[in-house]
Amino acid sequence: MQRWHGLEEIPGDWGRSVVTIGSFDGVHRGHQLIINRVVELAGELGAKSVVVTFDPHPSEVVRPGTHPPLLAPQPRRAELVEQLGVDAVLVLPFTAEFSKESPEYFVRSVLVDALHAKAVVEGPNFRFGHRAAGNVELLAELGRDADFTVEVVDLQVRGAAGDGEPFSSSLCRRLVAAGDMTGVAEILGRPHRVEGEVVRGAQRGRELGYPTANVDTVAHSAIPADGVYAGWLTADGETMPAAISVGTNPTFDGTARTVEAYAIDRVGLDLYGQHVAVDFLAWLRGMEKFDSIDALLERMAEDVKRARDLTERP
Repeated sequence: MQRWHGLEEIPGDWGRSVVTIGSFDGVHRGHQLIINRVVELAGELGAKSVVVTFDPHPSEVVRPGTHPPLLAPQPRRAELVEQLGVDAVLVLPFTAEFSKESPEYFVRSVLVDALHAKAVVEGPNFRFGHRAAGNVELLAELGRDADFTVEVVDLQVRGAAGDGEPFSSSLCRRLVAAGDMTGVAEILGRPHRVEGEVVRGAQRGRELGYPTANVDTVAHSAIPADGVYAGWLTADGETMPAAISVGTNPTFDGTARTVEAYAIDRVGLDLYGQHVAVDFLAWLRGMEKFDSIDALLERMAEDVKRARDLTERP
């Protein structure tokens, strides 16, 4: 899959495209419906499939300080899109100047001149251009003059998550904040992931016999509610069952909120400075302050056993 950051990186001989545009944070199951249709339609039309997205998140530019917690950083989103069979991802730098461009300018500069769109696939609530003035009706109207069609896909998927509320990035963020990893996995079609570099912490886990990877998470990451979770730690291409702690370590009167993962039964791991991924499978318990180190160790042993059992299940 080709990855372009800005219009200038698109090859000059790029042919006709089937395109979809959006933030696609999390690439959840609703997003997957749209992207799968893009790939399918591109095959039918003999064109290339392209996903167009933005960096940074538009809300941070239009309303500074309102950046939502991210379900997946930009490289992870591109990786997930690639798994769906897309030919190219175009990341457009979202600036204050760009936010003021009209819908007509966006269609001409991005869809027509750069990507030579043959078809565009969107959800019914798609908006674009300055002050979100453009919608799918305007896009279809502009497409008739520019030789591309517009197909609207009903991306509403429902399930048990959110008591039947349509799946969306915003619902997924709420469930992450509540620690509902089962609901999040239903929406995403996979466990929620947090990434970052392993940094040195207080090293209490090592002293207690449970050395943890202290993850300095990517900016704006959607961090689950404080508590202990079962999941996996992936480092250097290897995925290991893990018990994961999110919180301030109240037993030691901590104040900084951290994400720490203990790779179960692994000895001698040196992950400092590595970029790792932590996948959250299931919530085990809330964060607690224990009266003694012995009480903490007893509970940690229980946590590790439960995490081991859960991650060994098919």
